[in-house]
Amino acid sequence: MTDATTVADTTADATTEADLETVRLVNGLSCEMPANSPLARLLRSQRTWEGPDAKERLGILRKAKSIAIVGASSNPARSSYFVATYLLQSTDYRVYFVNPNATEILGQPVYPDLASLPEVPDIVDVFRRGSDIPSVIDDVVAAGAKTVWVQLGIWNEEAAYYGEEQGLTVVMDRCIKVEHARFHGGLHLLGFDTGQITSRKTLR
Repeated sequence: MTDATTVADTTADATTEADLETVRLVNGLSCEMPANSPLARLLRSQRTWEGPDAKERLGILRKAKSIAIVGASSNPARSSYFVATYLLQSTDYRVYFVNPNATEILGQPVYPDLASLPEVPDIVDVFRRGSDIPSVIDDVVAAGAKTVWVQLGIWNEEAAYYGEEQGLTVVMDRCIKVEHARFHGGLHLLGFDTGQITSRKTLR
């Protein structure tokens, strides 16, 4: 029989930074908690910020020519690595990696910050903790980029409003890989696999 304490410890060990999200409480304070916790799910259902709808997100992806991934990782187990692989292999975006602690990812050079990129990216795709998003937004604004796309499972509603106040288009808690794929017939608009096979030229 498995000891309850052992199960709890194992569950706690399995929770990484990527599993945490920043939530805003009714008293105005913010805190980080496991994204799959009952309280996090409850607070998620009470969100007031919505961001661009599906058609608007499609427009963002169609217009973009370049994407910078902030928080890119060379670890194949990380979601940023999976998304980066997809963007390099399945799209014709110019993809840039930003991580001050890496030099190469998937054979591509890695830049220490957005200011070091050879061009201003159309989209900055963010893989950072929710509490880091406001500072990332400041970097995005300073770099001159117009869209910040915060990955699935990462939420900071206060930062979303802040980004919009800075003139940015903000997408949050959505996977850019999933969004791109669903607009190409591979996924239903709600995210389900349609099983559709098409010869249509893919959109960027």
